[in-house]
Amino acid sequence: MSKNPIGIFDSGVGGTSIWKEINNLLPNENTIYLADSKNAPYGQKGEEKIIDLSIKNTELLLKKGCKIIVVACNTATTNAIEVLRDRYSIPFIGIEPAIKPAALQTQTKAIGVLATKGTLTSDLFHMTTDLYSNGIKIIERVGEGIVPLVENGRIDSEEMKGLLHTYIRPMLEANIDYLVLGCTHYPYLIPQLVNLLPKHIKIIDSGEAVAKQTKTILERNELLNTLTVHSKHQFFTNANNMNVIESLLGMDYNVSFLDF
Repeated sequence: MSKNPIGIFDSGVGGTSIWKEINNLLPNENTIYLADSKNAPYGQKGEEKIIDLSIKNTELLLKKGCKIIVVACNTATTNAIEVLRDRYSIPFIGIEPAIKPAALQTQTKAIGVLATKGTLTSDLFHMTTDLYSNGIKIIERVGEGIVPLVENGRIDSEEMKGLLHTYIRPMLEANIDYLVLGCTHYPYLIPQLVNLLPKHIKIIDSGEAVAKQTKTILERNELLNTLTVHSKHQFFTNANNMNVIESLLGMDYNVSFLDF
């Protein structure tokens, strides 16, 4: 089982930001990545539909022999991961906005959270914020329109810049000193956000923490691939956006179309 791949799925191309962190930390591991771009964004769908899509993705990764599955989507994690863990015996790694480190470190007692509607309205998100928001103002903004632009390779478009200005402005007015990114598509916007935000505001995403948790769970289950042979990475999408994913990966990887 240790040679079997790590399975990763997202509602599109954003989870490649998580894949990069996992591959950097665990270069010996084989991986399979599913971009369910045909159904992106998940954040505008109801809980039942998100669960159904997450089950579909999981079933496909299990058929391909994955030993562990990373739900590289905040919306799928907050809405579906408990169902997946109850239904299947393999380990699942989830991702949710990094409210805790921001809440513990803020000096201005105000943090911003940019996420999808599906994440911000989920029970898991509200449980997390209730735990760590005592005495802290959390300014939440739904990043409507961002995911489709990323999916279509329009990260640096004027439309994207306009959306980011709109979503960030009330956070700046509230004097935040941390901005939490609550969608795996959003780390690709960090270069733009750095230019928009004052230098004292720190940006937090969950990629590195997810990679570390993946390593911990693999070690705990004795599934870590310690072989030094060349690892194999497979990328699949169910939409005509192979070139977008390849450009985001920034490496010599091929992305294949798969009708799922």
